[in-house]
Amino acid sequence: MSTRPFIKMHGLGNDFVIVDARQEPFTPGEAARRRIADRRFGAGCDQLVILEPGQNGAELSLRFYNPDGGEAGACGNGTRCAASLVMAETGAESLNIATLGGLLHAEAAAPGTISVDMGEAKTGWRDIPLAREMETLHLDLAAGPLRDPVATGMGNPHATFFVEDLGAIDMATLGPKLGHDALFPERANIGVAQVTGPDRLRLRVWERGAGLTLACGSGACAATVAAARRGLTGRAITLDLDGGTLHVDWREDGHVVMTGPVATAYTGVLDPSLLEPDT
Repeated sequence: MSTRPFIKMHGLGNDFVIVDARQEPFTPGEAARRRIADRRFGAGCDQLVILEPGQNGAELSLRFYNPDGGEAGACGNGTRCAASLVMAETGAESLNIATLGGLLHAEAAAPGTISVDMGEAKTGWRDIPLAREMETLHLDLAAGPLRDPVATGMGNPHATFFVEDLGAIDMATLGPKLGHDALFPERANIGVAQVTGPDRLRLRVWERGAGLTLACGSGACAATVAAARRGLTGRAITLDLDGGTLHVDWREDGHVVMTGPVATAYTGVLDPSLLEPDT
């Protein structure tokens, strides 16, 4: 297999290896995805993002793969990074994007900043999905000091816990324990949030298939919806993540719009050894 160019980008330190497959298909197997994402032996990233030709009326299609090789339905920061590339290439100020999680709409905001409409937040137990019928505003789920989360579907399943002291939470241990709970047939992203102001949250997210990341766009959207549903904040808030700040607005029509910065780190070429077929 020949080499393949890529672009390394990030949104608040949530980093991506982006491969353009709009002209030449790129379909790495699960083992190749793991090799590419490996931070010691590959290019290293939180997600591999593949740009594909648009479909169903969209100008662009995206696929997202986690470091464990599995596919994700949505990735907010990855969507913003990919949208910024295509907007810079075409001069467009907006873009419709097809993903497994649904059709998304991105727009250029301030310089170096992209907004993406992540679609409608899902709050029904079947839509998230959960393994059994349950009130999603108060899940029967707990581990250690974490209990009583809110479940939200944002292209991926999310459970958001609210705590008094985020710094006291062992995310590396509790994240995978909760994310693999039988309540989540597709596993879940686990967010832990602390209310720091009337419309401000501090947030950390353990992402299924990726682990603890510096920022999680869909997790920030889920946390905003969860906080508003609980009456802890308004519907438009600022979220402080380990990698920086995002602004999220849960609009009255149910759509969730996330705005934040994007940046390019470098460009490179994937070595053929990373792309060998699965055996």
